Amino acid sequence: MTEQPAPTVWPALRYDDAPGAVRFLVDVFGFREALVVPDEGGDVVHAELRWPEGGGVMLGSTKFCDGVHAAMKPGGNAVCVVTDDVDVVHARVQASGAEMPEGLHDTDYGSHTFTAADPEGNLWTFGTYRGAP
Repeated sequence: MTEQPAPTVWPALRYDDAPGAVRFLVDVFGFREALVVPDEGGDVVHAELRWPEGGGVMLGSTKFCDGVHAAMKPGGNAVCVVTDDVDVVHARVQASGAEMPEGLHDTDYGSHTFTAADPEGNLWTFGTYRGAP
């Protein structure tokens, strides 16, 4: 197996309930916790979650936002995640009862895909399309 390079692009999301978001992204979508930095009350100051097939996302609680990122509203983002296991992820999301605004389908550009919403409304599209070479 070849070693994957470290991610160099990190979508950064903010959540009102960051601990709940970490649990959802790990337990339902299948991310892996790489780093979770809680405050003394258990809220998430900073977290890094890795996708098993490469890449990752960063997230944290809205209460720790400052600067230009403080103006970002939680739940207004969209992320595309490439996976060879779309059907497995879809089944896990479906079993969780999470909202799926776009069901499992095949696209004209060759992706087997679906879109689910996390508990705060961010849209996550999972598909097999890896982008143009």
